[in-house]
Amino acid sequence: MSLEALRNALPEYAKDQKLNLGSLAAETALTPQQRAGTFVASALASRNPVVIKEIVGEFGPQLSPEALNAAKTAASIMGMNNIYYRFTHLVHGDYAQMPAKLRMNAMARPGVEKVDFELWSLAVSAINGCGMCMESHEKVILQHGTSKDAVQAAVRIAAVVHATAATLDGEAALAA
Repeated sequence: MSLEALRNALPEYAKDQKLNLGSLAAETALTPQQRAGTFVASALASRNPVVIKEIVGEFGPQLSPEALNAAKTAASIMGMNNIYYRFTHLVHGDYAQMPAKLRMNAMARPGVEKVDFELWSLAVSAINGCGMCMESHEKVILQHGTSKDAVQAAVRIAAVVHATAATLDGEAALAA
């Protein structure tokens, strides 16, 4: 299968997602590596096996082994950080001032340009709904000279990939 096959797997009521998947695959506000890594990290964060398989199959070959690993790392470490930092942000108390005591070494040396890793982390943070993380990643991305159009493109990819996964999950549940 391919991205086209994934689009074809969506039901007719998800026509907008089909169209958005196609247009975002050619998004020009991001570099090819940024675009491919955003798709991969977002697919992994979506947790849907079909979406992961098809998107990694489509976009994984567009990435170097180091960049593919970095996109996977962004999804993995944000899976942890988004929960923790969302908690510290939403629960009133001293938690935000307490040391996290969570290992995050991968963020210091992700294996790709920092801005690319930050874009992928932003996309995953958007899927996981961590406002504190989204603000932090967006700030770093903009400090590196990346445009707001690129930030928006990464989050649009995350939104459409997540919606695709949710639609396929819903259809699978209805069919069971």
